Amino acid sequence: MAIYEIGGKRPEVDSSCWIAESAAIIGNVRIGARCWIGPNAVIRGDFGTIIIGDDTAVEDGVVIHTPAAVTIGNFVTIGHMAMIHGKLVKDYSVIGMNSTLGDNTIVGSWSIVAEHSLVKKNQIVPDNMLYAGVPAVAKGAIEEQHREIMLLGKQLYVALVENYTKTFRRIDPC
Repeated sequence: MAIYEIGGKRPEVDSSCWIAESAAIIGNVRIGARCWIGPNAVIRGDFGTIIIGDDTAVEDGVVIHTPAAVTIGNFVTIGHMAMIHGKLVKDYSVIGMNSTLGDNTIVGSWSIVAEHSLVKKNQIVPDNMLYAGVPAVAKGAIEEQHREIMLLGKQLYVALVENYTKTFRRIDPC
């Protein structure tokens, strides 16, 4: 993994995390316990502060950057190739693959931003809602059966951290 200090700002990463060798963690970044940071993810705290809570999955190719501050809660899943420039992603939320959160956006707890969606600058996704589209609009409420499925997915990533930590090994060609 590539962890970089810039301007005296050094990332703080909990030792229980798994971070891919090709990921880049830069500057004023704090990553909580048992997080999974996938290949080619870039978490760039050179302008603003980035805080990621516990048990959060940042999948392959995600970019997190901000001109101010971003806080990502606990048990959040950020899908492959998502772009996070927002202000706040609350606990248990899912940001779908290839989605974009513009500057100063807020995604409520237990909410889903569907794949390929655009949450525009200053937009708020309320708690317990599904938003989709370009721009993202409300598509319905997150019900208890959705939460149960979301929890199963989050538990898979928590288990994946342990599996990667214990068994992931580079194999060079013969």
